[in-house]
Amino acid sequence: MAAEQRATEARKAADVAACEAWNLRMKGYGGPAQPSPLLGDALNAGYRYLEVKCAGCNTHSGVDISTLRRPRETPIWQLEQRMRCKPCSEQRGYPFKRGYLVRLRRTKLTTKDDGEPWYPGDQRDRN
Repeated sequence: MAAEQRATEARKAADVAACEAWNLRMKGYGGPAQPSPLLGDALNAGYRYLEVKCAGCNTHSGVDISTLRRPRETPIWQLEQRMRCKPCSEQRGYPFKRGYLVRLRRTKLTTKDDGEPWYPGDQRDRN
């Protein structure tokens, strides 16, 4: 029983490290999105939201990955092709799919003053 608990803790630590490494790669270099953690690994690490930015209108959205109807073995990068911007789609009259992944988040994206840059190029002075 103790060995099982240690294995569970080690798995969670590995999942956290994989998610943090992917976030650093996405934030620091702007990608590439592949390879990425799996959905199940991100949820196990406590990263419940995926931040996505629309290339058309620069809208940032937080997607709750725990509600996605995808197998837990699906890599995060495969979700990028399915992301659609609702305002751009309504304006154009067809599903607009030019969004890209920004990072995994533990909390829902609510304010711009969360202490982290919104995307790799946004390094504004916060004084």
